[in-house]
Formats: sequence, structure tokens, C-alpha cells
Amino acid sequence: MPKKKSLEYFEAVGRRMSSVARVRLYLVVTKASRVTINNLVLKHGDIVINDRVASEYFPSLHEQKQYLQPLELNKSTDRFVISIHVQGGGKKGQLEAIMLGISRALCLVDEATRPILKENGLLTRDPRVRERRKVGTGGKARRKKQSPKR
Repeated sequence: MPKKKSLEYFEAVGRRMSSVARVRLYLVVTKASRVTINNLVLKHGDIVINDRVASEYFPSLHEQKQYLQPLELNKSTDRFVISIHVQGGGKKGQLEAIMLGISRALCLVDEATRPILKENGLLTRDPRVRERRKVGTGGKARRKKQSPKR
């Protein structure tokens, strides 16, 4: 049985809070070539998040500017087909995880992009996570139980 021809891609992982994003940048050789991912035919410049078009997953213009920021800094918005699988957390955590994943993948493609991304703070992993709830605090992380007056 013949082996399937594998597409060349660069993969990186971005994390923020409890969100994890796996980002794959597929290299598109020519403008006319297409990439097929999960029965979706994509051309250069397309971004797919969890098998949905990125503008559908993040409809706000502000959000779209944010996840495109690493690509715009390197002038490579139409160079790749990007496939992203993100899970966990809320929309904001997912968005920041995607930004970190795209930035890390761009560094794998070309090491010369690293100083530009580093300067704009796109390669910094934000370590802040939600504080866990402690036993005996009445449902919250830092809340103390009320002491009786008498």
C-alpha cells in the first residue's frame, strides 16, 4: 500500500490560562496550489480554527487584528495556510494562546523573525492562571469564613 504524501508544515503550541492551541503553518509553494485539511480546500492566506473559518470563530475586528498581528509584523499574511486546534478556557485565553502559537511557529520557519516578535512581546508566555480554591474558605480562593460576632 503506498504511503500518503505528507504536507510540509511547522507546528507549535501556545498556552494561556487553561487554553492550549496547536498551530500548524502549511507552506504554500505556488499561488495556485491548494491545501486540503479535514475535507476543507484552502488557499494561501486562509486560517482555520477548530474546522471553522477564523473570521467565524472570532467575529470581532479587534480579535482578528490580534491573532493576525504576528503575521502582519513579518509581512507573511498570505504566505501560509494556518490550521489551529484550540481547546480549554474562554475566548480571550484561546486568542492569546493562538497568538503565542503562531509566533512560535513563525520562529521555526525563519529564525530572523524572532527579534521582531520578541520586541513586540509576542513570544512571552503569560504564566498567570486562576488560583485554585482552598478548603475551608467558603467557596472562593481567598475568602475567609465570617467569624461570629458573639
